[in-house]
Amino acid sequence: MHEVTLVDVPSQLVLGIQRRGHYMEIAGAIGEVVQYAMSHGAQIIGCPIALMHELGKDAAVKADREGTAVIDVAFPIAGPVEGNDTVRCYELPGGTMAKVVHKGPYEACEPAYNALMAWIAANGYAVSDPTREVYLNDPREVGPEETLTEIYAPVAHLA
Repeated sequence: MHEVTLVDVPSQLVLGIQRRGHYMEIAGAIGEVVQYAMSHGAQIIGCPIALMHELGKDAAVKADREGTAVIDVAFPIAGPVEGNDTVRCYELPGGTMAKVVHKGPYEACEPAYNALMAWIAANGYAVSDPTREVYLNDPREVGPEETLTEIYAPVAHLA
């Protein structure tokens, strides 16, 4: 059973990369951001975040299959850092979000997403911006079955 809660998420200064490709490229993009942060003196102050721009399972599966999925990853940082053509420093908007926690392998998160979307619909909300996954630990350190992912969906009340 997945418990869904409504939370207020503050905006965050982040360092991130966005490109098109396959979802399996998220891990490599996270590594690229870490390397850039280390080489440019950025202080990472939080867990990696992936923004999921494709809305709905069908759109996500299609984009991943075609290699057109938006690979958008970022880390919260302590202060501004100059970006380049690939890595940028920006303010990730906050707001009211529905949140659920998934425990287990990343590829098995569908039930958590289903619970999140069902809760949003049942409570008179709509998803207003890309969903986010916050990776709380590393499956290489804890094992895939112990991996924890917070999933956030920015929401707005339906009129």
